[in-house]
Amino acid sequence: MSEINYKALKSYLKDLEEDRETKGFAPVYLIYGEELLYKTAFEELLDALMPDVNRSLNYEPIGGANDNLQEAIERVNTYSLLPDTKVVAICDSKIFYSKQDEDKFLEKAKDAFDAQDIKKAAENLVSLLGLLKLSFDDVSRTNRSKTLNLDADSLSDDRWLDKVIGYCVENRLPIPSGEDKAGLLQKAIEKGFPKGNHLIITTDMVDKRRKLFKTIRNNGMILDCSVPKGDRRADKMAQEAVLNERMGAILGQSGKTMDEGAYRAMYEMTGFDLRTFSNNLQKLVSYVGDRKKITADDVESVLERTKKDPIYELTNAISDRNIERSLFFLDSLLADDFHPLQILAAITNQVRRLLLVKGFAESAHGSSWHAGMQFGQFKSRIMPSIQAFDRDLLNQLETWDRIISKDADKDNQSPTKKGEKKRSKTVTDLVIAKNPNNPYPVYQMLLKSEMFTTDELIAALESLSQSDLRLKSTGQKPRLILEKAILSIC
Repeated sequence: MSEINYKALKSYLKDLEEDRETKGFAPVYLIYGEELLYKTAFEELLDALMPDVNRSLNYEPIGGANDNLQEAIERVNTYSLLPDTKVVAICDSKIFYSKQDEDKFLEKAKDAFDAQDIKKAAENLVSLLGLLKLSFDDVSRTNRSKTLNLDADSLSDDRWLDKVIGYCVENRLPIPSGEDKAGLLQKAIEKGFPKGNHLIITTDMVDKRRKLFKTIRNNGMILDCSVPKGDRRADKMAQEAVLNERMGAILGQSGKTMDEGAYRAMYEMTGFDLRTFSNNLQKLVSYVGDRKKITADDVESVLERTKKDPIYELTNAISDRNIERSLFFLDSLLADDFHPLQILAAITNQVRRLLLVKGFAESAHGSSWHAGMQFGQFKSRIMPSIQAFDRDLLNQLETWDRIISKDADKDNQSPTKKGEKKRSKTVTDLVIAKNPNNPYPVYQMLLKSEMFTTDELIAALESLSQSDLRLKSTGQKPRLILEKAILSIC
């Protein structure tokens, strides 16, 4: 049938209400994206399909574990006791997840654990184990480094995982079978359901390349409730639009207003976390009572900072040589249990990138660059030069690699035999424009590099090297070592 954005849902339902006889509800609905948005859309759709009075007999919600799919298919193919609409809902489905989404499962499990929702954390963990065909023993402390995709920093502090596994074992939670149920659901949708029976699937993510997605789109209706999670300007604008829309709805219901300063203070505390943002706004509405306007002072008085600062907030602050913000984000990351070596590695990588960009600016390729250049000029005049600089750098690295390899062959007296596989092409992260189609971050990095001289960046790398040695070989407090490194750079 079709796919629509969640903003078009009200219009879609209104059209159905006006012409229900000829249009009618779709037999299957897929609602995906941001959790709070897809749950709100689900309730609106369910209200239109079925009044509350009929739900005790004709509405059957089912958990989203893939092992429940067979039960859902059987129920939606069973006629209702009453001659009326019947709805079966697969809530928070994992049907589109695959082994490649291991990181997402672990991230969701950790987020749920941090939010003190260990039941939800356990559900994500057992779903992952089902997909990977692992047991609880396979992810015990001694085995998980071999079975789970955890990097060294994650493994250094994975006590949360032990607690979630303990909860699963204690409550005898079954691990779902690793069998892919998507094919069963696809065939059931293609076959069709009894007239008046409807299936609704809600999930946070989909894979539009999968046959199941295309089958649902061809035979039913898809509601897109997704919000881009990136850090590009367009992504940030989309996120703020959703927050403003949510704010307008809540404030409109309560007859309140909120000034720009209060909104900015609130956003700084929550980031793009729609559920927390909505809950905090409800707290503020209750706090101000009969007063109509919510101020920044109200925000500071009532709310606590829950925003989890990504590590790039720290590296950006260091690149800006802003000591106050750098120390603030360092404290925030350490409070969120980021490993000190992980933080140090991120700072080191940022300084390396600044030094690389500085090298371009001081080279013949960068002769046209100056700090006052507008982005439009940069995009048309400087980006081609940066790509040429990257090509020259990679060619030089490959030349050095061939020389080193030739010398190594002579030392080992093992010349390359005819037909022997050629060495792989040099792989490096020493390029400025990893994605030439996204030039804005490169522009920003060039602007930040103007804050430093080359000698200062080299000194910063030396300081970070000493910090790495102290973190690994002394008993000094990691916070003090990192603070000293940041102060020396800024």
